[in-house]
Amino acid sequence: RYVAGASRGADHAAGRVERARGQAPFAALVSCADSRVAPELAFDEPPGALFVCRLAGNLVNADVLASLEYAVTFLGTSLIVVLGHSGCGAVDAAIRVAETAEVLPGNLDQMAVSILPAVTRAQRAGLGDATALLDAVIAENARLSAQRITSRSATLAEAVEAGRLAVRAAVYEISSGEVRFLD
Repeated sequence: RYVAGASRGADHAAGRVERARGQAPFAALVSCADSRVAPELAFDEPPGALFVCRLAGNLVNADVLASLEYAVTFLGTSLIVVLGHSGCGAVDAAIRVAETAEVLPGNLDQMAVSILPAVTRAQRAGLGDATALLDAVIAENARLSAQRITSRSATLAEAVEAGRLAVRAAVYEISSGEVRFLD
């Protein structure tokens, strides 16, 4: 609906009283903090339907894992989507660090280090074009973040194994609004 320009255009004030009673999001998203990425709009979902964790580069750290564990354990969330996006600045910075050994200021350098495994994997494909490399690293970073969810959380791994949870990686194309699920 969002891509077709046929979003529900819902009145978000409607349902406020019901949402105040509790939440039961069907999906959790790990999304980039990029201001152009709004998961509720991309998936045309009202407030309360999605449990969204946003961190530059859609990285999965201990705080994000704890948030996801909460969503699955206490809210009954049955789907986690790691949502990368086109033109990701965090991924672009990691590529620059890998190619030039640039040291980013403050905590930005640690963010880039967290994305470097995705850069390494994508570089092995031998993509010569900078745009193709950026796109490949964005996708690989989403995949690796999705893998980290179950490799670093026994709670979430058990939920997947029991069939109560699915974990998927996807990429959001900012210019078109389309979401492409990976693998």
